[in-house]
Amino acid sequence: MTRLRLATVAFAALFGLSANASAQTIPVAVAGPMTGGESAFGRQMRNGAELAAADLNAAGGLLGKKLALQVGDDGCDPKQARSVAEKLVNDGVTFVAGHYCSSSSIPASEAYADGNVLQITPASTAVAFTERKLWNVLRVCGRDDQQGGTAAAYLLKHYKGKNIAILNDKTSYGKGLADEVKKALNAGGMQEKLFESYNKGDKDFNSIVSRLKLNNIDLVYVGGYHQEAGLILRQMRDQGLKTILMAGDAMNDKEFASITGPLAAGTLFTFGPDPRNKPTAKAIVEKFKAKGIDPEGYTLYTYAAFQIWSDAVKKAGTTDPQKVMATIKAGEWDTVIGPLSFDDKGDIKQTGYVVYQWDDKGNYAELPNG
Repeated sequence: MTRLRLATVAFAALFGLSANASAQTIPVAVAGPMTGGESAFGRQMRNGAELAAADLNAAGGLLGKKLALQVGDDGCDPKQARSVAEKLVNDGVTFVAGHYCSSSSIPASEAYADGNVLQITPASTAVAFTERKLWNVLRVCGRDDQQGGTAAAYLLKHYKGKNIAILNDKTSYGKGLADEVKKALNAGGMQEKLFESYNKGDKDFNSIVSRLKLNNIDLVYVGGYHQEAGLILRQMRDQGLKTILMAGDAMNDKEFASITGPLAAGTLFTFGPDPRNKPTAKAIVEKFKAKGIDPEGYTLYTYAAFQIWSDAVKKAGTTDPQKVMATIKAGEWDTVIGPLSFDDKGDIKQTGYVVYQWDDKGNYAELPNG
């Protein structure tokens, strides 16, 4: 037998084994920023996905097959997210829990739609994500028009007559959230004194801080991520400003406090009611804690995304993404974060944001009268 023939036979045998292995599993994925500035949130999502997949496999898998979990790293970069999505499509994945940054979820969702992949984001709040009439998108979190309204309501209640500034990082998430806060604030009869932008990844905010100081800003709202928000806070304090900083759900990781130290005290952010405190989460929270993991932020939201998809697969009797999507939208689903149902766009019908405050010891808690 020639070397070429031997190589062909070997390749065919290898391909046959690979295809056979693939036929015995269901490829699924979690995708988000596993590296880079937002990797703390990628870690939350990966933790949630890994435990969910392990629990499903321990219970016998789905439709007689085990789940094979892949992890995609988009670095919160739109181009990288598109490449990750295309790779997962080529790998035969039919369900993805992801992405984190809205600027990644939006381009990725288009590749998933073309590749017949169902996407449930645990974290992307940009309004545009579910407004493009794509068949394949869902989210188990709220939207920025809801989150922005909650932040504005807090400002109207507690900062009426004060000087407010609104900043944004020009991303789909940051700019979108800042716009929604401004819109709701203005509708309530309050006008911000400054509305300015910076670039995600910036380190030096002293010129912005100087303008905050010049305008006697009492509270600055930051539409952006925790890395830059932490630096803005530190540089405000360096210049002697006592200005309160408020931001959105991208502040929900203890890494923010590692950037700011005790300076975090008094900082505000919006997020859903803490799912760790819900009776539906008790058993899963204990599992995470037994592994040394605090399931904060979007950890349980990711677990819930897997629950919804897997329960719909069982009910539909197939992993076909379009049939699973139709099943999901037709029902209500018990999850670790509570019962969830969806509208035609893919948004959850059960929404609600609350205001949290950081203390000087690196902890945060919901404000009782936010």
